Amino acid sequence: MHRKLIVLALVLSAMVPPMARAGAPRNGDRFLNSAGPREWPGIPEVLGFFLRKTWQSFLPPSGAARRVPFDRQAMERNPSVTWIGHSTLLVRMDGVTFLTDPMFSDRASPIAFFGPRRVVAPGVPLDQLPKVDFALLSHDHYDHADVPSITALARGGTRFVVPLGLGDVVRGAGGDAIELDWWQHTRINGVDIHCVPAQHFSGRSAFGDHGRRLWAGWVVVGATRRFYHGGDTGFFSGFAEIGKRFGPLDLAALPIGAYDPPSIMRFVHLDPEEAVRAAVDLRAERVVAMHFGTFDLTEEPLDEPPRRFRRAATRNGFDRERAWTLKIGESRDW
Repeated sequence: MHRKLIVLALVLSAMVPPMARAGAPRNGDRFLNSAGPREWPGIPEVLGFFLRKTWQSFLPPSGAARRVPFDRQAMERNPSVTWIGHSTLLVRMDGVTFLTDPMFSDRASPIAFFGPRRVVAPGVPLDQLPKVDFALLSHDHYDHADVPSITALARGGTRFVVPLGLGDVVRGAGGDAIELDWWQHTRINGVDIHCVPAQHFSGRSAFGDHGRRLWAGWVVVGATRRFYHGGDTGFFSGFAEIGKRFGPLDLAALPIGAYDPPSIMRFVHLDPEEAVRAAVDLRAERVVAMHFGTFDLTEEPLDEPPRRFRRAATRNGFDRERAWTLKIGESRDW
């Protein structure tokens, strides 16, 4: 009988797709992308880009996303989504309230006077938020995992759900974190939170921690709604797998900015056309754009991503009721 059980277990294991049996790929203590390593252009191109962006960080940018006064009543409707800026969304669904990649600081940097500066204030100030049940962090970059924001939310009782390894940042900021690998999930207040693959990278310094914390997207599944947050990601086959497992999704939040120059950014960031392709692969009923118009991170004009996204969405059958570019502070029912 014991041998029969072993044989049965082996057969069942062989029937499970490889991605379901394992989490994110690793090389020792460093996480990898399922598509393999990122290809980099030559050193002169990379160095030139960083020098240009360092100089531009001291200049006033144009084309920032529009901001409107937030509507508390609209923000607290269930279900609703409010764009606070960049990748930060306040989401209400199935009786829970949560934030994605909460970033309320003036700079995406560990240094107060250096690094990408916010060009539009948060659509909802931290002290004006309703009670937040939990916050999702997609990866450890400073424009997505902001220590002052984490500290303030933790003081208010917000819990955090993060990819593997990112718990140290949350705990260092005074919060509690549930850490998940790709395809793992947890349950909070009646909704299931699934950690799903993304194609990106991690590291909060130039020395030693590259790849030691996982990057991810999230699917939140409630009794009546399914929500996806892409975090930061390039285009990859994982979107179709996520759509196969969790689709149709009621709303997908996808990044559309920080793609120029493509030789450096394509592997790790979606451009607007790729974001629409991702929405199709995800089997999303609606898609909301994010990760644009808030920080001047790369070389495309700040107002270019939403225009390209709108055109690509129309070409792919997403009208204005299904593809949204919200104003910062704006809420929308879904």
